[in-house]
Amino acid sequence: MRKVILTLLFVFAQSVGAQQTTVAVAANMKDAFAEIDAAFRATEKSQMRVVYGSSGNFAAQIMNGAPFNLFISADERFPLELYKQGKTEDAGIVYASGKLAIITKKSTETKSFDSKEVLTKAIQRANKIAIAKPELAPYGKAAVEYLKAEGLWELAKDKLIYGDNIGIATMYVITGGADIGLTALSLAKSPEVAKQTSYRLVDSKFYEPLKQRMVLMKGATPEAIDLYLFMQGNQAKLILQKYGYTTP
Repeated sequence: MRKVILTLLFVFAQSVGAQQTTVAVAANMKDAFAEIDAAFRATEKSQMRVVYGSSGNFAAQIMNGAPFNLFISADERFPLELYKQGKTEDAGIVYASGKLAIITKKSTETKSFDSKEVLTKAIQRANKIAIAKPELAPYGKAAVEYLKAEGLWELAKDKLIYGDNIGIATMYVITGGADIGLTALSLAKSPEVAKQTSYRLVDSKFYEPLKQRMVLMKGATPEAIDLYLFMQGNQAKLILQKYGYTTP
């Protein structure tokens, strides 16, 4: 049934004429999606425009008429809300599940954060702790959930600095603006970040699952539909797994 629907979408999209494809991609996906994008473009000529940012900001922009064709979110809540509001072709699909990680500059022995006592002392010493804005970014929301579940919220809350998306929060640590950061494992594993920081995976029992959903906007271009299907294929899944995601 899904194949039939997608075929009909493809035919409809062709009828609306050629237009540039614009894709909204959650910031946690930046490095992984860059590889997926390169692999996708190798299969066909593409002039697709890719924009990275927070899932919450993208959802608000789409509600206000922003001309995105495909929304690759960091969670399920924002895409499903757009579906309820009639902005998407259907409810979309979960393409990956992400994980939360703690990062610090390379000089810090992050592995020792397995001990809550050591982590507590590190938070006490820290001047600033970077997370993404929880109202906009699912990984920021997960960071708050983790700190509260571990009993570290009161210790950390006055030291928090917030990035508009998880990429900005990660940069705070890289540039020295924060001593500790809570970020996506996919960004912690990216070559640029891994050169300058070390990370420890956060136990997923301390935050709600980060199921990442993508949805096609109504009237999506043929290229957006092709990418939507490509994201569900083995080549894209292998890239996602390399960056620490689990895939369906």
